[in-house]
Amino acid sequence: MDIEQFMQGYKAAWERRDDSMFAALFTPDGEYHNTPFAVQRGHAQLKAYWQRVKLQEDVVVEYEVLASTPTSGLAHWHVTYQVASEELFQIWARSTGTNLVARQPGDPLPRMVLDGVLQADFEGGLCRRCRLWWHSMPQAN
Repeated sequence: MDIEQFMQGYKAAWERRDDSMFAALFTPDGEYHNTPFAVQRGHAQLKAYWQRVKLQEDVVVEYEVLASTPTSGLAHWHVTYQVASEELFQIWARSTGTNLVARQPGDPLPRMVLDGVLQADFEGGLCRRCRLWWHSMPQAN
C-alpha cells in the first residue's frame, strides 16, 4: 500500500460510512491520530471511532497526494457532509469550544466542511500510523 491506495480506501470508507472498510486499511495494531492529542489503536478502537461517520449523510471526500515514498505519504483532504443528527452536531459543537452556529430549536442541521492534512506510514502493505491535522466549520450558504 502507498499513500494513493490508502487515500482511495479512506475516501471509499468515509463516503460509504463503513467502519470495517476503514479498519481494514490498518495493521492489526495500527494507529489513527484523529487529532494531535487523540489516538485510536487497533481495529476495535478504529471501528468504534468510525461510528461517528454513520451520523453523516451525503459525504463527499476529495484529496490530493502531496508526497509519496514507498513507506509513507502526505495528502491534503477536503470533506463535506450533511450533519444527520443532533447528536453529531453536539459532538462537533463541544469539540470546537465555540458556538459558531447559533441554532434555534427546529433549525435545520448544517452542512459541514472539513479540511486537513494526513500523514501516513505503511508497513506490510497496510497503514501502521496515520496522523491528521484538520479544521471544520459549517458550510456557507
